[in-house]
Amino acid sequence: MNTMAVAVGRAPLLQVGRTFVHPAFDFLVIGGLLTVPIALWTALAGNSASAFLGVTFPVLLLLCNQAHFAASTVRLYTKAHTRQELPFLTLGFPLVTFAVTSAFVGFADQIGSHLHALYLTWSPYHYASQTFGLAMMYCHRSGCRLDRSEWRTLRAVCMLPFLHALLSGAPLGNGLGWMVSYPDLVANPAVFRTMRILHATFTWTSLGAPIVFFAWIAYRSRSSFSSAPGAEGGDRPGLPLLSLALMLSNAAWWVLFSYWDALLWATVLHGLQYLGIMSIFYSEDALRRPGNRHGRAYHVVALLATCIVLGYGLFQCWPRAYMLAGFGQVESAYMVVAAINIHHFIVDRFIWRIRKDRNYQTVVS
Repeated sequence: MNTMAVAVGRAPLLQVGRTFVHPAFDFLVIGGLLTVPIALWTALAGNSASAFLGVTFPVLLLLCNQAHFAASTVRLYTKAHTRQELPFLTLGFPLVTFAVTSAFVGFADQIGSHLHALYLTWSPYHYASQTFGLAMMYCHRSGCRLDRSEWRTLRAVCMLPFLHALLSGAPLGNGLGWMVSYPDLVANPAVFRTMRILHATFTWTSLGAPIVFFAWIAYRSRSSFSSAPGAEGGDRPGLPLLSLALMLSNAAWWVLFSYWDALLWATVLHGLQYLGIMSIFYSEDALRRPGNRHGRAYHVVALLATCIVLGYGLFQCWPRAYMLAGFGQVESAYMVVAAINIHHFIVDRFIWRIRKDRNYQTVVS
């Protein structure tokens, strides 16, 4: 009887993790495992995948990508006390964004390519950072408390796909190729050889390092870390499988796809992932508001409808306003897309903080 009690009381090393909705939803939508069938479809039936994408891409773009950029703005203005805590971000930053975007539209021939390259270079870093943030959310939610060295290691593992993209985009003038001219990079045989070695290294470590990290946390949880804070004198739970899925799915986007395909599919899947976690946090906050009279489904539908409408306004109507003012279609669309992305990256840095933030209540509740 005592042996059974001890066995039951041991923290699991192999755990799905405490989900927000349901294991299927958390793994497929937030964990990004929808990548797997898409990757197989693209690899085995590329023609049909391209044909399907050509027909449905405008709809996918609106429902997943454009709506998810709008979602960060909705979160910024609906999260409690944000206007008081972040006055510049909510009041001044939109005006700065509009002014900067207008300047880049007006001088697109001279400086527009740099804003576009900045957004393309920053995107994989943003995806890597979100992967790290979500992986940490599931760690907090599942009772797997990481010490500072483990925290840094997890962040480094999540950054590997970004480093891979930094090199993959170089021949196209993005990533490292934006910072240093690609012909200059490959002119020196030693530099070119080093880049190829690093690219191969990041390819394999992007997929392998998450598995090694998962095993390392399992080992430490059962040995030297059995007295870690939060373990209450017992074994600490291992890293949630949901955190591992997040790292592997983001790595798959950048390693298994070509650079442009990675940008395309990562944008769509990242948007779906973002809308999933956003729906959870938004509905939780709405249910806690005094005087709330609606259920969770109402708040989720209202959120998604608002994001779709706002996304259409940002990505379709804003560029048309520049076109009506006499600017070209290409520079108007490209500069607005780049500006919205960069605005989204900066806003996300502040609205999804967990430590000493109201988000933590939703993470652990």
